[in-house]
Amino acid sequence: MIRTLFLSLLAGVAALPATAQDVRQRLPEDEVIYFVLPDRFENGDRANDRGGLTGDRLVTGYDPTAKGFYHGGDLKGLTARLPYIKALGATAIWVGPIFRNKPVQGGPGQESAGYHGYWVTDFTRVDPHLGTDADFKTLVDTAHAMGMKVYMDIIANHTADVIQYRECVGKTECVYRSRADYPYAASGKNRGFAGDGVQTTENFAKLTDPSFAYTPFVPVGERSVKVPAWLNDVMLYHNRGDTTYRNESSTMGDFVGLDDLMTENPRVVAGMIDIFGGWIDRFGIDGFRIDTARHVNPEFWQAFVPAIQARAAARGIPNFHIFGEVSRHSVDSGSLAQHTVVDRFPAVLDFAFREAVVQTVAGTMGTDAFETLFAGDPLYAKGFDTARQLPTFTGNHDDGRFAMVVRKAFPQASDAEILSRVMLSNAMLLSLRGVPTIYSGDEQGFVGDGNDQDAREDMFASQVASYNDNKLVGTTATTAKTNFTPGHPLYRQIAALAKLRTSTPALTRGRQLLRAREEKAGLLAISRFDPTSGGEVLLAFNTSDAPITRNVQIDTASIRFRALAGECGSVTETGAIRLTLPAFGYAVCAAETDK
Repeated sequence: MIRTLFLSLLAGVAALPATAQDVRQRLPEDEVIYFVLPDRFENGDRANDRGGLTGDRLVTGYDPTAKGFYHGGDLKGLTARLPYIKALGATAIWVGPIFRNKPVQGGPGQESAGYHGYWVTDFTRVDPHLGTDADFKTLVDTAHAMGMKVYMDIIANHTADVIQYRECVGKTECVYRSRADYPYAASGKNRGFAGDGVQTTENFAKLTDPSFAYTPFVPVGERSVKVPAWLNDVMLYHNRGDTTYRNESSTMGDFVGLDDLMTENPRVVAGMIDIFGGWIDRFGIDGFRIDTARHVNPEFWQAFVPAIQARAAARGIPNFHIFGEVSRHSVDSGSLAQHTVVDRFPAVLDFAFREAVVQTVAGTMGTDAFETLFAGDPLYAKGFDTARQLPTFTGNHDDGRFAMVVRKAFPQASDAEILSRVMLSNAMLLSLRGVPTIYSGDEQGFVGDGNDQDAREDMFASQVASYNDNKLVGTTATTAKTNFTPGHPLYRQIAALAKLRTSTPALTRGRQLLRAREEKAGLLAISRFDPTSGGEVLLAFNTSDAPITRNVQIDTASIRFRALAGECGSVTETGAIRLTLPAFGYAVCAAETDK
């Protein structure tokens, strides 16, 4: 069936006009992003399930019954399901890493596979488990023809775990060794090297001995496994042991044992620009989500980002969207904003937004959490212009699904209440500032059991018992069957709100003004304004479990409102709007003026 769907889709696309240039004229804030891990989305070609490898799961990485192994999803399957994604209202697809990965890593009894894409050995080719370079080109070209952008998930911080340390052989961890305790020039080594703060080719040419902290080595069978070939040089890695995610080790330690690149070295900077610039040249992609961005020194990004933007512009892609993953769990956005100022990222994933929604809709905090969140917008490099381009989200493949957080926070809540809370979060996501990002499966009521592997369910029929025993939101279905149901209430809601967002300039590019918030669960009201006409669109949300009626201040030019979603009250004689919202309800109200 998938092959038939795939062929019919291609036949239809062949008759469509080329729209890639039209797509590229859209600004990043004009998009609604749909995030997919290809291995967990759709299996379009069962011949590549084992990646061309022969053997058991510890060789091929393929075991569809285990949550930590490949399940068979691929690029052909994703391409075949593009109509489903487009009908949801998504205008851009963020595709999880597709580079060739080390199939299996981990010690005895701790093995898992690189199905997620973050254990790269070859940065230049598609992983055979997911298909071929030609399959990726077909995906990008088809998406463009359908009016959708394609963003790649990339990694510059680390490679797969290949380098070993003689002092750590047989141990379960390798303690981080700092520059103070284990300097580069220890015991007369690397004479003349002025330290990694002097980031010139001439200085790093004097760094010739990699055994300053540990004695690194590469097992015989893996000495040339990395591509491009320069990645096989152990001198281009920090080799200081496992990160503690704090202080110096945050940018120099091995991230869960993965080989941490010495991104201070100009050779690494130039090499990564060449690698990822090559994907832009070859496939004409539209943006990068950058993994583990805060675990790389700022100087790297200060060179990398403008070089990539220039590469994209030369390819005719003027609005190339770059956003870094700088995971922080606070409503205060200052720690996120610093990466747009110091690292000079155009945008970062908005973890602060997610935290505000979690604390209020999946918690009991007051809606003044959003006042704290949006008060931080001026801290970003270009203020609100940057904040408007931050991809916002409520759940993802690392932190877990929003529905899971709601279920754990309110274990006694009815199914109807859980659905209402999730719908409220979707309304916030798709109307407030930022670039709304939907994690695949959320529109089908997926819940998950936690984060990481427990939040990476299959959209096609799953064989994982711990996925299939979950009670989904808004449906009696389970993950044991294929879940691409346009009739699901969450799918219908997201599709309606996404259409409303992309057709309403106030919701994509409009400035934002806080109208009302409370120090308890209750009303949040925000006005957004059309960037051309100045027309007001009022957003109102009720995070409490009881109906509320409130007067909300509005623009003096707004004389009446029509409902775009929910129900909108009338304007009072005193020039306010009187709103009544049900428990966990929301409304989107467009003003009319006498002009």
